[in-house]
Amino acid sequence: MEMEPGPPWIWGHQGNPQESVQGSGATTFLRLLRALRVRGGGRHGAASGGVRPGRGPGTAIDHHLLGPRRGEAGAAQWVPFMEEDCRKCAEDSGIRLPENFSVKHIFDKALSEKKINYPMLQAALTLKKKGFSTCILTNNWLDDSAQRGSRAQLMCELRPHFDFLIESCRVGMAKPDPQIYKFMLDTLKAKPNEVVFLDDVGTHLKPVRDLGMATILVHDTDTALRELEKVTGVQLLQTPALPPTSCDPSALSHGYVLIKPGVRLHFVEMGSGPAVCLCHGFPESWFSWRYQIPALAQAGFRVLAVDMKGYGESSAPPEIEEYSLEVLCKDMVTFLNKLGLSQAVFIGHDWGGVLVWNMALFYPERVRAVASLNTPFMPSNPNVSPMEIIKANPVFDYQLYFQEPGVAEAELEQNLDRTFKNFFRAHDETFLTTNRVRELGGLFVGTPEEPSLSRLVTEEDIQFYVQQFKKSGFRGPLNWYRNMERNWQWGCKGSGRKILIPALMVTAENDLVLHPKMSKHMENWIPNLKRGHIKDCGHWTQIDKPAELNRILIEWLETDARNPLVDSKL
Repeated sequence: MEMEPGPPWIWGHQGNPQESVQGSGATTFLRLLRALRVRGGGRHGAASGGVRPGRGPGTAIDHHLLGPRRGEAGAAQWVPFMEEDCRKCAEDSGIRLPENFSVKHIFDKALSEKKINYPMLQAALTLKKKGFSTCILTNNWLDDSAQRGSRAQLMCELRPHFDFLIESCRVGMAKPDPQIYKFMLDTLKAKPNEVVFLDDVGTHLKPVRDLGMATILVHDTDTALRELEKVTGVQLLQTPALPPTSCDPSALSHGYVLIKPGVRLHFVEMGSGPAVCLCHGFPESWFSWRYQIPALAQAGFRVLAVDMKGYGESSAPPEIEEYSLEVLCKDMVTFLNKLGLSQAVFIGHDWGGVLVWNMALFYPERVRAVASLNTPFMPSNPNVSPMEIIKANPVFDYQLYFQEPGVAEAELEQNLDRTFKNFFRAHDETFLTTNRVRELGGLFVGTPEEPSLSRLVTEEDIQFYVQQFKKSGFRGPLNWYRNMERNWQWGCKGSGRKILIPALMVTAENDLVLHPKMSKHMENWIPNLKRGHIKDCGHWTQIDKPAELNRILIEWLETDARNPLVDSKL
């Protein structure tokens, strides 16, 4: 069965601009619409950019709207004609217009306040997951108005969730013309009795029923969803929230930056606006941000999710010193330079968190704002070497196991499917222990040879990581752990400094290694630190609680990470 949602997927003041624009002449405007319907005549925009007479009594307002809806005129061309007719009609009908009356303002205000009806969208996603095809059929006009950016943003947010989008202005037909419904059936490759059609305008539904489709008139969301449940047999009310939209690697824009001869960084990119660099941890990939990339892009940011050095399609030089924090930070500065970015927001997880804190400490002028997931800022102590700290804490024994080149590589590369099914697990599913790893003889000793699939990932997710690490191997990723002394010596050069740029620390309640209590004293070094905390979340924060994380990040980005305008100094 197919499903065709109409305007209810966008929740706004579609039939009554008065609700959202009180005091702007909206009440008078509604009286004028009624007068125009009675008067007839009038004009509507034509493809040539001119005007032509109305087509009979009782149809003026419909003619005003029909041309733009069929793409015959843009909004900026159409509104002045509507304004002129309203003023003429007011004069003829004895209606006194308020001084601030403006058709343009009324429509701009109403359109700018449209919001997505998330319960309806959730229902569409649930049905799509059950195998239904979904389509938006909407009466739209070509928007060349000052508010067109809001409209574009709204459609960009909706479009990825549906199989098809049919806009009247693109196809030259508009509801309730039966031809547009036939076009929809052809697009869906469906028979009428296989389609459920929802709309909040009753006149749009009659030709749909005449063609043999089931219809639902939407007065309120809950009632409509109950009707939709009956027709489809799928529970749509009180369903658990689906995870945010994920990324299809093949559908993204991929880029490469040459850092120096023989070393390049691979990244994926989405969105426009202030740049946000996402830096993953061990043993991961840009793909670990798959639930954050669309959300941050839709929130108005240019997202750059990087394959860190040693991973995926980025270069993986064998030399250990290539993975010191000093070299890695210099690489990221070069990355910004090559992309022409003076600044970026840096968000990191695990080792990516260590990297972004060091970027903020040593290159604050290049960092618009900094955020870390799970990994606290731990300043170097000139009096205590990191190896002493690691050896004193049994939970870090795995890091000592990683020190000897070739040993951990052999274990982790032996069966990549097993490796990633062991790693990517929720906190209550884990087989691994980070204690006594050297004593046991390996990280996976005592774990199943064929681990079950965690609820956090799909088989397709696992196979993506398998294919990536077939290319890169584990030497580069493990080399990040083999620079403890170098990193300490470099970190001591920043000893005593504070991080004063906008900063966010997100802790995960059930991360057994990077426990929230490790971040307890961060305000001593980052006095303006903001915090987020996610309950019932383990180490793999981005995939464990993606919706909660996205909300925290977007709220912080909106308040702390919008770029101020930078004037050219040339």
